[in-house]
Amino acid sequence: MAKSESKSKNITVQQVASPQRRPGEQRATLVGLGLNKLHRTSTLPDNPSVRGMIAKVAHLIRVVE
Repeated sequence: MAKSESKSKNITVQQVASPQRRPGEQRATLVGLGLNKLHRTSTLPDNPSVRGMIAKVAHLIRVVE
């Protein structure tokens, strides 16, 4: 049986900078994280793929605890 959903951890991220004048790959990463406008927040599962996306656009987002 799969792991219990109540025990899974989540990460909340907020976009703090605009993706204008950035490579299209970074803009696509923001969309993949569920962010596309300033000050939007998104809650995501804490897994290696999400952490890699956060690392890729760390200069555009902020992790909210």
